[in-house]
Amino acid sequence: MRRVVVTGAGVISPLGDSPGALHAALCAGESALKPVQLFPTNGLGTVRAGEIRPFDARAYLGDRNLRPVDRTSRLLIVAAGQALASSGWTPERRDEREVGLVLGTTFCSVRTIAEFDRRGQQLGPGYASPMDFANSVINAAAGQAAIWHRLRGVNSTLCAGEASGLLAIAYAADLIAGGRADAMLAGGAEELCFESFLGCFRAGRLCGPRPDGAERPVPFDRRRNGFALSEGAALLMLEDAESAAARGATVLAEVLAHGQAFAPAPAARAGAVARAAGLALAQAGLAPEEIDCVSAAANGSPEGDRAEAAGLAAALGPAAAAVPVTAVKGALGEALGASGGFQAVALLETFRTGALPGVAGLEETDEGCALGGLAAAARPVAARRALASGVGWDGHCCAVVFAGTA
Repeated sequence: MRRVVVTGAGVISPLGDSPGALHAALCAGESALKPVQLFPTNGLGTVRAGEIRPFDARAYLGDRNLRPVDRTSRLLIVAAGQALASSGWTPERRDEREVGLVLGTTFCSVRTIAEFDRRGQQLGPGYASPMDFANSVINAAAGQAAIWHRLRGVNSTLCAGEASGLLAIAYAADLIAGGRADAMLAGGAEELCFESFLGCFRAGRLCGPRPDGAERPVPFDRRRNGFALSEGAALLMLEDAESAAARGATVLAEVLAHGQAFAPAPAARAGAVARAAGLALAQAGLAPEEIDCVSAAANGSPEGDRAEAAGLAAALGPAAAAVPVTAVKGALGEALGASGGFQAVALLETFRTGALPGVAGLEETDEGCALGGLAAAARPVAARRALASGVGWDGHCCAVVFAGTA
């Protein structure tokens, strides 16, 4: 099996439009959660979300025709362009060698899908927009990004809720390790829109006002009461280590291993988290105490955070009492398919800077969350190996082990 390395990254988020800017904001304890401006939230309980504003795609993409691409595709195209540029994959090099893309997303553009259906039902098929139709399939954003950036390699879209982004990285790493691809963009993208916001509200997952009027979308906090939605895109540039060395690429990190598990029943979720993390550690040949920090998927869900904490504690054993743990969704909100990419990009910056972001807003850790390394503030870490955990509300669980280059 071939080694898989990371040679670049791209991100656009409510807290920054570069890996360095995002990490700095996370370490400073900034919050992306603000009153929504994209759509009305009357009667929807919470009014805050991680909205990228202003988002003018032309500021990143120039004056090319943007009509065929919706908000999700635009976010992805921006992040892909950054990752390609930072890794040295020029258009000329992409003409010579194939680059693929694996995208993790929950809904892609559910707003575009809903708008196409709405017009067709209300006005008749003849009034439905052909522009909308092209983006009404779940793999539309990945296809649009491939067209925009001339990506001629494997093009896949994975949909597994909040675990989608990390699963995309795992799948792309497998393609490279097995010799079926040499270079792959991998990560996630999701847009904030009324349709997904309404769906999460009706499912009872959004943070609602407490009796004291407070919303507490704070991972692992005793008073947490659900998550706040967010949006963005984040991608890693993954390559075969030998090919990257041959072209003189700078290596930022290595994807050592990954593990997956599935448990649709909430009561079994902790076991699935433990299996995924345990498989990743076993594949990497690492003991739990060799993990220097953990990026958890916790988002403020009362049951979900506790299940993930229990699963990670089971996989890490005694090391769980001390290993530093972060949860970037405290600052960013729940970005669904993009969340795993955000976690991965933040870990790359932790390797580079030696600083691990804290859990924004954490004041009183839930006694049922059996992780000892939680902290509200950023802290220095000597991180050589890190584990990222992704947990979806449908039961998909994924864990990826990264190694730094120092």
